Amino acid sequence: MESLKNLLGNCNLCPRNCRVNRIEGNTGVCRAGANPKVALTSVHMWEEPCISGTKGSGTVFFSHCNLKCVFCQNFDISQQDFGKEVTIEDLAELFINQQNKGVHNINLVSPTQYLVQIKQALIIAKQNGLNIPIIYNTNGYESIEGLRILEGFIDIYLPDLKYAENELGKKYSGVNDYFEKASEAILEMYSQVGVPIFDDNGVIKRGLVIRHLALPGQLGNSKKVLQWVRANLPNDVYISLMCQYTPMYKVCDYPELKRRLSKREYEEIIDYFFEIGLENGFVQELSSAKKVYTPKFNLDGVL
Repeated sequence: MESLKNLLGNCNLCPRNCRVNRIEGNTGVCRAGANPKVALTSVHMWEEPCISGTKGSGTVFFSHCNLKCVFCQNFDISQQDFGKEVTIEDLAELFINQQNKGVHNINLVSPTQYLVQIKQALIIAKQNGLNIPIIYNTNGYESIEGLRILEGFIDIYLPDLKYAENELGKKYSGVNDYFEKASEAILEMYSQVGVPIFDDNGVIKRGLVIRHLALPGQLGNSKKVLQWVRANLPNDVYISLMCQYTPMYKVCDYPELKRRLSKREYEEIIDYFFEIGLENGFVQELSSAKKVYTPKFNLDGVL
């Protein structure tokens, strides 16, 4: 395995390709340094049913992000940098502590900027008894090279596919090539873990689940996302159609985003899902679009 010095000294772990020396304290677009930074660990009961199951998902929320989403509900950790730096050994201990709570899995939330450190922490944790599935819960803006560093360490990939229209990615998330990079990354994820495999209780053990957060007024984008999935992946792959969009952070500067998704819009997306021949997935109640469901980032569980 390549050293942290080699991989972080000229960082190109994501499509931003910043080439900064994080070991020496320099930061790129994501603003992440050499040490992993964590804002919260929790037992999450409100992920997709196959992820939370009956015992919950052991979430580990990482600080910083390589996107600049104007509607980010976790903006205080993704954009405002709240969190605490920990060592790789501490991170391994966090994973073990989560497992000891009896959760179904370890859920790495926004892990991209720390994928190398996470891999090293997983090696240590597995040597110390970590044996539950590992979920890589990502915004989808990943590089093929970065994902291949993780091959064999991730059991479940849970990527967003936010946009099929790059102009939306540029306007709302600050990247010009979101669709190309995210779609390539999802195909790589699929090649690593395949279609979902569940245990006897319906809890996922391995595989790919794609999330799509529907945005108000962007039915065309959502339909193009579903079209791409239908054309490029088998129907055994699951899609989570999310309606939990809640106006937050900088949406005051984007009038079209200052409302929630309507019932009519969401039902049209669900109908289109079946119309084009997709079969497996999850939906949400419109009541999920509330700030109360946003995690409270308070360093709980962070060493």
